[in-house]
Amino acid sequence: MTHRDWSIQEIARLTGTTSRTLRHYDDIGLLPPTRIASNGYRHYDKGALVRLQRILLLRELGLGLPAIADVVGKDPVSAPGRGGHAEAAALERHLEQLRAEQARLARQIASVEHTITTLREGEDLMPENMFDGFDHTQYKDEVETRWGKQAYADSDRWWRGLSADEKAAWKQRVADLGADWIALAEAGADPASPEAQDAARRHVEWLTGIPGTPAYGDGADRKAYVIGLGEMYVADPRFGANYATEADRAGAEQGTAGAEFVRDALRIYAEANL
Repeated sequence: MTHRDWSIQEIARLTGTTSRTLRHYDDIGLLPPTRIASNGYRHYDKGALVRLQRILLLRELGLGLPAIADVVGKDPVSAPGRGGHAEAAALERHLEQLRAEQARLARQIASVEHTITTLREGEDLMPENMFDGFDHTQYKDEVETRWGKQAYADSDRWWRGLSADEKAAWKQRVADLGADWIALAEAGADPASPEAQDAARRHVEWLTGIPGTPAYGDGADRKAYVIGLGEMYVADPRFGANYATEADRAGAEQGTAGAEFVRDALRIYAEANL
């Protein structure tokens, strides 16, 4: 029985990715080609397509390539007909995550549509209907792992105690700060410049207002926490995306120049002031 495979150009066209990205996946051992033709072109079989689908799904869920490698493993792509049940089970887990994200996005869409309709019809806004789907609990396990159950409980109690207006103002503050960071990075500002250090000051003031974090109040761990958080912005694409510049987003793999700028400015500020 002859097994069909596809060239790297065909795969790039079908998936909406680039040959450069696929070659990079090969270089790091994440997606080796099934075979290399006499003309040097990479080719991929059905098993490789399933593996690539998993990789792209995990990218959509916000995982970086090192984390994706841990999930799918760096072993060579399974031969045709082998490992099908294991791959199907893995895809079922991804499907559950996608459906949960789909449900959350559907709630967000409904909330925003309701707000638009209310504004256009001149009716009073109902804050309790405006923020459905904006789930602050999605990082619960991660927070508890990093800083303990009490840290999450304190921050959760604080968040739930805010009024709808206070929650909206807090989110706007975060959005404004992120936009300022990106603008400074894109302008080529020096992390030690007064403008960057003012953004760092506001960033730390924002962090010190969140109960449950090591930066809250006058906590003794503030300096190490702020410096470590800056490093996490660079290492974790979920958070680094908040500071991604246009140049960062333009590459086949999202760059980290924006996150690195924030990290460097926070480190300078923490060393001098905390």
